[in-house]
Amino acid sequence: MSLQPLTPVNCAGLLQPGCSLLQLDGEVLLFGQKGWPKRSCPTGVFGVRFKKGEIKLRPISFSNDSCYLPPLRCPAVCRLDPYDGLPESYLIHGGRTPNNEIASSLYLLTVDSRGCNRKLTLKCKEKELVGDVPGARYGHTMSMIQSRGKSACILFGGRSYMPAGERTTESWNSVVDCPPQVFLFDLEFGCSSAHTLPELSDGQSFHLALSREDSVYFIGGHSLSSDSRPPRLFRLRVELLQGSPLLSCETLDTGLSISSAIVTRTGPAHRFIVLGGYQSDSQKRMNCSTVVLDSKGIHFETLDQPKWTPDIIHSRTWFGGSSGESRILLAVPTEGRQSQPDTHYFYHVSFQTEGENQDEEGLQACSQESTDYDNSTPLEDSEELYFGREPHELEDSSDGDEDTYNEEDEEDESQTGYWIKCCLGCQVDPNTWEPYYSTELHRPAMIFCSRGEGGHWVHAQCMELSETLLVKLSQGSKKYFCLDHGGLPYQEMTPPRQTMPLKRTPMKVKDRKTPLMIKMSPTKKRFFKRLF
Repeated sequence: MSLQPLTPVNCAGLLQPGCSLLQLDGEVLLFGQKGWPKRSCPTGVFGVRFKKGEIKLRPISFSNDSCYLPPLRCPAVCRLDPYDGLPESYLIHGGRTPNNEIASSLYLLTVDSRGCNRKLTLKCKEKELVGDVPGARYGHTMSMIQSRGKSACILFGGRSYMPAGERTTESWNSVVDCPPQVFLFDLEFGCSSAHTLPELSDGQSFHLALSREDSVYFIGGHSLSSDSRPPRLFRLRVELLQGSPLLSCETLDTGLSISSAIVTRTGPAHRFIVLGGYQSDSQKRMNCSTVVLDSKGIHFETLDQPKWTPDIIHSRTWFGGSSGESRILLAVPTEGRQSQPDTHYFYHVSFQTEGENQDEEGLQACSQESTDYDNSTPLEDSEELYFGREPHELEDSSDGDEDTYNEEDEEDESQTGYWIKCCLGCQVDPNTWEPYYSTELHRPAMIFCSRGEGGHWVHAQCMELSETLLVKLSQGSKKYFCLDHGGLPYQEMTPPRQTMPLKRTPMKVKDRKTPLMIKMSPTKKRFFKRLF
């Protein structure tokens, strides 16, 4: 067991309460970061790297056929282990967006491929449910159960906004506990059904849900109606019969008074470690527990806690997630200290023995993935897709410090869009793309067409623009239309014509009589002056 402080490298502002950590294909992924993703990572998913006491993030790209995945906070996340030839994946449901909206969509996140430089590409698909579909919520849980050779997903708990008919101006942003219904749906056909059980009479949020075979255990949680965290423990058993499923619930006595805790697995067996969380609004739960699920039921064991630092002990809040088996990424706020530039302190908690840690570090140092990880190319500004590099291009790869997230690259969230798309008539294939302009680096040159609601992006190559005109269009904040909208690649107000002022010369009049001028010498002039 160890507690190692971490130094974030240009990524401290992204890890905020409510974010989630996922483990896919041996990598740790950050999902649900601060704000809408912009220049460094338009997909909103980052790869987390721990190395020599530092934490770094690198952008993760999505496949071409992926759907839009907003950065959700406090969603229900469920891991699907490989089975029946299907790869490992994650289910993501609900959550809150940075715009403080509550989502209700269900997403399936899987690994699409790895490039020649070991760069990970994900695929995200939105799954539609029919029947009794669960509403928008956050702070709930999803678990997978298996019964009679079938599998299904269990969704329970969470919070949501008050119903539209009950919301007033004063209580517009007030949240309530969702009804204590259990939703059961299968992933193959998308059929969802809602079930009400007498044992589950109160709603609960930010609880723990651990599953084994046909049983799911709900531990702790917070109830808004009573503003309490009672030591609740329920066992939900599901039998997937041929007709309709059979659900039964049992109330157990050995529970935990906890909410918003962090759970990590300790191996392939059903053994978990519970760390963090809150016992009340002003008291953190500093103890650690081991939870074991077997054929007889659930068992709790007390685990020695790490040697907490004073910053962790005196902090009012903390959050984090599982960064692998027996490992947890923990963050505590700096409590407004001016000497600390970052907003949070970060720690890596490991419950492995020293021998296991040494073996893991040795394997990581010899792996092809770890050596090539720092040589991957970052996504460029306004890049929607990842355009892979050829093997010979890896020789000129830069150091790993350049592929980390730079918080200074963030732009104004209210002025820029999220997803960059090209026009329908685009002829550029991102899979076989080759640089066309000398101004292009790792992506095709794209310019913004101001036609339509908010405009859209188009490839400059499809518009048959010269590189000189492309550079001209990229300067300043000028508005222009593409060839599909108006027939001109560049259109703006005509500048006023600069004309030279005319030199006006007086016109000569024909009949004008000019006075008679007599030429005289100076001697004659003096004579006439004395005479008159």
